[in-house]
Amino acid sequence: MNSNVATHSTPEISPWNDPTVPVTARVDALIGAMTLQEKTAQLVGVWVGASDQGGEVAPHQHDMEEAVDLNALLPSGLGQLTRPFGTVPVDPALGALSLARTQARIAATNRFGIPALAHDECLAGFAAWGATAYPVPLSWGATFNPDTVRRMAAAIGHDMHAVGVHQGLAPVLDVVRDARWGRVEETIGEDPYLVGTIGTAYVQGLESAGIVATLKHFAGYSASRAGRNLAPSSVGPRERADVLLPPFEMAIREGRARSVMSAYTDTDGLPSAADDDLLTALLRDTWGFEGTVVADYFAIAFLKTLHGIAADWAGAAESALRAGIDVELPNVKTYGTPLAKAVTDGRISEALIDRALRRVLTQKTVLGLLDPDWNPIPAALDGADLDDPATLRGMINLDSPQHRALARTVAEEAVVLLSNDGILPLERPRRIALLGPNADEPIAVLGCYSFPQHIGVRHPQIPLGIDLPTLHDTLSAEFPDADITLAHGTGIDDGDLSGIPEVTRIAREADVAVVVLGDRAGLFGRGTSGEGCDVESLQLPGAQQQLLDTLLDVGTPVVPVLLAGRPYALGRAVEEAAAIVQSFFPGEEGTHAIAGVLSGRVNPSGRLPVSVPRGPGTQPATYLGARLAHASEVSNIDPTPAFAFGHGLSYTQFDWTDLMVHIQETPTDGEFELTFTVSNTGKRQGTEVVQLYLHDPVASVVQPVQRLIGYTRVTLRPGEARRLCVTLPADLASFTGRNGRRIVEPGQLEVRLATSSADPRLTARVTLTGAERHLDHTRRLHATIRQEPAALA
Repeated sequence: MNSNVATHSTPEISPWNDPTVPVTARVDALIGAMTLQEKTAQLVGVWVGASDQGGEVAPHQHDMEEAVDLNALLPSGLGQLTRPFGTVPVDPALGALSLARTQARIAATNRFGIPALAHDECLAGFAAWGATAYPVPLSWGATFNPDTVRRMAAAIGHDMHAVGVHQGLAPVLDVVRDARWGRVEETIGEDPYLVGTIGTAYVQGLESAGIVATLKHFAGYSASRAGRNLAPSSVGPRERADVLLPPFEMAIREGRARSVMSAYTDTDGLPSAADDDLLTALLRDTWGFEGTVVADYFAIAFLKTLHGIAADWAGAAESALRAGIDVELPNVKTYGTPLAKAVTDGRISEALIDRALRRVLTQKTVLGLLDPDWNPIPAALDGADLDDPATLRGMINLDSPQHRALARTVAEEAVVLLSNDGILPLERPRRIALLGPNADEPIAVLGCYSFPQHIGVRHPQIPLGIDLPTLHDTLSAEFPDADITLAHGTGIDDGDLSGIPEVTRIAREADVAVVVLGDRAGLFGRGTSGEGCDVESLQLPGAQQQLLDTLLDVGTPVVPVLLAGRPYALGRAVEEAAAIVQSFFPGEEGTHAIAGVLSGRVNPSGRLPVSVPRGPGTQPATYLGARLAHASEVSNIDPTPAFAFGHGLSYTQFDWTDLMVHIQETPTDGEFELTFTVSNTGKRQGTEVVQLYLHDPVASVVQPVQRLIGYTRVTLRPGEARRLCVTLPADLASFTGRNGRRIVEPGQLEVRLATSSADPRLTARVTLTGAERHLDHTRRLHATIRQEPAALA
């Protein structure tokens, strides 16, 4: 250990530093020894940026907050360091050294030697300069593969842990209710079971690496009116319970997530950050959550400034603390001086502070931050010469070949082939017209929470830090003998039509026109997708639809490729395009995946996690609607999508046969059993995504026409078949009844075995018998799907 980074030491071990003492006793002893100011200091964060020279972090001055004086703050301690790697571009090794030196200072400055907990974003990879940019969560949903997502999250968590980060602000478990919302790209999809299973896998991967996963945004954020960011949410208690909450419940029960972030929105007039029924009664008292609840950035202050339910900062702090928010992020504001003064004045009970503090200190204790052998030096700097920071630059690689390979696997499994008249895979085309605004745009594969788009855009003089091949690059490598001509035709959202004549000429002379359309990720209106980039309709941005329609009139086969953050209506292309390829910001290896699908090197297996609309103005609409939410004779608006949730094509063919229902009738606490066969009758290996939907024709309250209750990927060689053995617990038929309790009702049901929500291949009709049954949060959440070899008939 060198003089610049020293651990805090005491002559003898205090109870809170003694690992042989039970955690509860250690925390109680520490709380009993702390002053009020030392207590509140553990409940706040400070937004910082790591030093690219290896020095201590510097407070980040945000335009929504006053400057923070670390010298005045640190003697009382500090709860969290906000985004040390995700604030400014910094070499990973020097950032790790900067964080370590700061942690040593924090521990040495406060009486108890308590370091801060460091958190960072990790929505589509560790949001640090030079770290792998994985596909966005909407692509995770498109994989329908929890195992792949779990591996990806473990890799992300490993890198974060190696440089000294403790907590990751992911995953987003909001269920898409309106695709006009800018943050659709951050979600996993429009179905709560898909969101829950994929999100839980991400949590399991992140937590396996020692990183505290943070579930967000709890709850109702995605249900804001008209898809506007932070707009009020008008969902009723049943929609909240059956659609918005189940992913969080699953990730807590099965993922063992250790933190939850409150949402910005209010539901029926009550902001989530002040909702004790949500944050305490449900989350803790019912579900048994024992971790920390952190505020979304500035959310506690918003109780005063945006929601108007607090007259001053102390009132905002009291509302949030009483509701169950333990930590104020990103900076100290209401939980600092205003909170301490309110306690001193008798306005707020110190017991409320102790309640939150106990959770914070318990988490720090479990993470080892109070142990006597705690060391600020992270694993990635073991053995390095910390006295010579210049030698550290470049020694940590956050974008290893193994990580890039994993990013490519996720991207390949996420590409969705929407339509194909047989033109794909392309058979050695001589002349390819590569057109559209995203044809050679490196950042077209990145979402708004990737480091280059979230932070890097503010530092244009700094290299991106990762290799981002364009589709022009990868298509040229995929088809080395083809003559590829590039032209944009128009910009993403500039509406410029001056390039249309050129692309028309190029397309007319080509064998195929690949038209690369979609979004540019950004923040608060600086992009067409991303946080604060909401849209009025699902029409392609700018003049992209005009470009596409013009090319459809040329006569050359047109293959639109979407690099987007949300689904868009594609107009005539749905019927007239030769093929359509959909991807959702597929990350740094995404264009390799798309080129592979176009060439046939990759057999597409992605499935839509959100419906693709037929028209641009039918929102809000998802497949998870009741009968009157679908097309009917009582409305002239038809919300039927062009491509339904779960849809996706392959380059091979599958047959579904031989359905047998072994248990067709069961009590409301029983289970059904059925088997069927899936066969690959095509000429190449492929993956079918088997989806199970439940249809309840008669229920005591209005139900969706169908909802996803299970799925599995089945990979088969040509001529190979698998027998799928399915056990369905009656619990999967439960819903929130008229009295607000979850119930299973007797009656007839349909289990639809489908390739998408619009394409059932086999249907099992089953019956629940006996009395209505009440369930709670311990209910069974999954079907069991077992695959066995089967012979082709």
